[in-house]
Amino acid sequence: MSAPDYGRAFAAWRRACGADWDAYARHPFVEGMRDGTLPREAFHHYLVQDYVFLVHFARAWALAVVKSETMEEMRTAAATVDALVNMEMSLHVQTCAGLGISEDRLFAAPESPANLAYTRYVMDAGIAGDLCDLLAALAPCVLGYGEIGARLGAEAGDTPYADWIAAYAGDDYQAVCRDVGAMIDAALARRLGTPFTAAPRWDRVTERFRMATRLEAGFWQMGLDLA
Repeated sequence: MSAPDYGRAFAAWRRACGADWDAYARHPFVEGMRDGTLPREAFHHYLVQDYVFLVHFARAWALAVVKSETMEEMRTAAATVDALVNMEMSLHVQTCAGLGISEDRLFAAPESPANLAYTRYVMDAGIAGDLCDLLAALAPCVLGYGEIGARLGAEAGDTPYADWIAAYAGDDYQAVCRDVGAMIDAALARRLGTPFTAAPRWDRVTERFRMATRLEAGFWQMGLDLA
C-alpha cells in the first residue's frame, strides 16, 4: 500500500531517509507482528520498554508546548500529550496487566541503552533547537507508527498482535497523525519559509528525522535482542 498522507514535510523526510525508513517501518519485529511469528517474550519486553519510552516521549511533546509560537501549535502538542498518556500508555498498562505486570512496575522499569539513547536524543533536539528540530526528532515515532499500523491493518491476518495493530490503524490514532503532520508543515513554513525544503536549515532538520528513524529501528532490534 502507498504511504499515508501525513503532510509535505513527512513525505519529503521519508524519501530522504531511503533505506533507513524501510529498515524501521519493515523491521523484522514489525513483520513478525504482521504474520504472527514474533516471539511473545520479545513483544512483552518491547511493551515494558515502550511504556518507559512513552513517559519520556510525552515529556518531549510537553516541551513542544513550551516551544510553540501559536495557539494552534500549543493545542496540537497538548492533544498529542493527551493521546500518549491516555491512549497509548493505557493500552500498554492494560496489556501488561494481563501478564501480571503492574503499572508501578512499568514506570519503574530500568531503561535499555537503546531506549536511553533515543529518548535523550529527542529531548536534546528540543532543548538545543527550536520547534522544527524537536518535531523532526518526534515525527518518526508518531507518524511511523501510523504508517506501520495502517499497513499492518490492511495486510495482517490472524495474528496475536491484532490489538496492537488495531490501536495504530484505528481512526483515532490516524487522526492524531494527520493533525501532527499538518502541525509540522505549518511550523516549518512559519520558521523556515516556503518552500521549506529550500531553506538553509532544511538539511539539519532532515538529519534530525533521519537519526530518529535509525534510533527507531534500533528500538525494534532491542525488542528482539533482549527478549
